[in-house]
Amino acid sequence: MGLDFMLNENLIAQRVKEIIAEQALVEPSEVREDMTLADLELDSLGLVECIFGIEEAFDVAIPFNANNPDESGFDISSVGAIIRQVEGLIAKQAA
Repeated sequence: MGLDFMLNENLIAQRVKEIIAEQALVEPSEVREDMTLADLELDSLGLVECIFGIEEAFDVAIPFNANNPDESGFDISSVGAIIRQVEGLIAKQAA
């Protein structure tokens, strides 16, 4: 991995954390990759707002079904999982 990729990866992680923090009404510095959305007290509406925010910020389409998130194939098990999913979508789009 080149330095550019690592810098982009850090920027992606930071922006995703900012989007999640905004919906959870906490400071971005309080959002850790090991946290779940439940840890942040985000409900389903907050999750949907996060998804919209991420799609807008990164110009990606997230395959997500709010009614049944387990069937969407988009891992929302933790903040870190969401970041990895977004990184994958961005990489796929760039290819």
